Amino acid sequence: MFSSKAKARGKTIAFVPTMGFLHEGHLSLVEAARKKAEIVVVSIFVNPIQFGPNEDFNRYPKDLNHDKNLLSNYDIDVLFMPEARQMYPEGFKTSVEVADLSKKMCGRNRPEHFKGVVTVVAKLFNIVKPDFAFFGEKDHQQLLIIKKMAKDLSFDIKIFGLPIVREFDGLAMSSRNKYLNEKQRKSALVLYRALMLAKEEIDNGEKDIQKILLRMRSLIGTEPTIRLDYVVIADPDTLEEVKTLKGRLLIALAAQLGPARLIDNIHY
Repeated sequence: MFSSKAKARGKTIAFVPTMGFLHEGHLSLVEAARKKAEIVVVSIFVNPIQFGPNEDFNRYPKDLNHDKNLLSNYDIDVLFMPEARQMYPEGFKTSVEVADLSKKMCGRNRPEHFKGVVTVVAKLFNIVKPDFAFFGEKDHQQLLIIKKMAKDLSFDIKIFGLPIVREFDGLAMSSRNKYLNEKQRKSALVLYRALMLAKEEIDNGEKDIQKILLRMRSLIGTEPTIRLDYVVIADPDTLEEVKTLKGRLLIALAAQLGPARLIDNIHY
């Protein structure tokens, strides 16, 4: 209702969907949204249908007072916090899926994850009715999938992807970093170091992709508590793993460290 009235008055709406436990990465999206549109909507919703049966839905970090305090500095217009029963009422049977892109990388071991993401984002787009929506590049695959969904379903929304925000030592900011103890937090740094190693190898003229990936895996393997899910060098538009190092590249990885699933990437 709010969005419809705002649109009727000719106002533009920028939207930042989140699962809460906000950090500087989220706030960079809110700041960009504030600069882009007259109305800014931020949502906080831990979406149950994007979690697998053995994943961390029930323990996903939450601190609503912390989130509200952070957002109070950004002059947002609406904080939308729906409940699961509102988003998925009894008898809800519909889902949205982007074929192909959802099965690569993170989708290999999380087969239903992106279906849940795309379904909730489509619902949120219909509710909020934004002109612009903002997502982080930390999950490049998610960003790519949402852009494809919006294009294929004719959402009249311009979607922006903003750069990864990192801690002082390179660790990509993530709500799940809260799961890490001091020792795990230190171990997690090897993931960014592996990405930087790949960049250095390419800069130095290495052409053998398998050698680069092997060196990345070997470096990550020096931290025995990390269980690597994948490391790939891929086309950033299709997520297809490349056979030659030319053009734009996405170097991406995912790993399990204790209770935290961590993802990261760089573009080359």
